Amino acid sequence: MKRWLLLVPMLAMFSVAGCAAHPAYYVAPPPPAPAVVGVVGYAPGPGYIWIDGFWDWRGHYVWVPGYWARRPHARAVWVPGRAFYEHGRYSYRRGHWR
Repeated sequence: MKRWLLLVPMLAMFSVAGCAAHPAYYVAPPPPAPAVVGVVGYAPGPGYIWIDGFWDWRGHYVWVPGYWARRPHARAVWVPGRAFYEHGRYSYRRGHWR
């Protein structure tokens, strides 16, 4: 019985962890080409990298301007979001650190 009581919270934890992975959303057609051009400027401090502006899906495409960000760890790499055609419809995967 005690094993069963430990199993339930563990399964719930794995379920939540699976939802936190980088999901793909089914979207309308792919985003427009990046058309907004901006000035990058200087980094606010050491360890910052520039994330280019991008189209993000929030029920419709919204332009998110570029910004400076710190890496979550020294070897982290920013993977930009992308739209792709799969199974007869477009999907969008948000940008994330890898």
